[in-house]
Amino acid sequence: MPVAVMKTDQEIQQDVFRELRWDSRVDQTEIGVEVDEGIVTLTGTVKSYAKKVAAREGAHRVVGVLDVADDIQVKTPGGRDRTDTEIAQAVRTALEWDTFVPDQKIRSTVAEGFVTLEGEVATLREKGDAEAAVRNLTGVREVRNRLLVTAVKVDPVNLRKSIEEALERRAERDADRIRVRVEDGTVVLEGKVRTWPEKQAILGAVSHAPGVRQVTDKLAVNPWI
Repeated sequence: MPVAVMKTDQEIQQDVFRELRWDSRVDQTEIGVEVDEGIVTLTGTVKSYAKKVAAREGAHRVVGVLDVADDIQVKTPGGRDRTDTEIAQAVRTALEWDTFVPDQKIRSTVAEGFVTLEGEVATLREKGDAEAAVRNLTGVREVRNRLLVTAVKVDPVNLRKSIEEALERRAERDADRIRVRVEDGTVVLEGKVRTWPEKQAILGAVSHAPGVRQVTDKLAVNPWI
């Protein structure tokens, strides 16, 4: 494997700008980028919560970025904002139309464009899918995901083994770099990964495991390992 070369903050900043320009979901002219020792701060105003999330994800994809501080504000375009009632109706429709979401087990509260999701779902994957279903809706300023994963009695040893096997199948796990612990339905991931997408792939794989109620993410992104 070729040896990685450390980037300066200025180089990281330019790469983040290029990545945001490349991502068709983001208007790069709306976003400000500052970098200090690999920590990226995003500022500006965008037209939807989905664009805010897309900008955050775009910054994380850049090699050399260690952390992202998201200070982007969401302001709905046009002269008339959607009412909370209209947003709540749209949220309900989005949940009902998503085949991966148990909509009848989820309730939402909307206040000033902030959507709170509550209820119980079977897996962390369903929890994430529910948030994804509503965050692209016009008028949504933020999604607060308070869904709980139903408690399932599992053998922690077998659960850890199944998670490790899943990560190995996806070629995302280096046994020398990633450690998996299971504590009463909570999976603790520790170690180092080279990129943000690698980290997200690992978290995504874990979210499918039945019995996982929560993930404590202690994975550090370090492209120089």
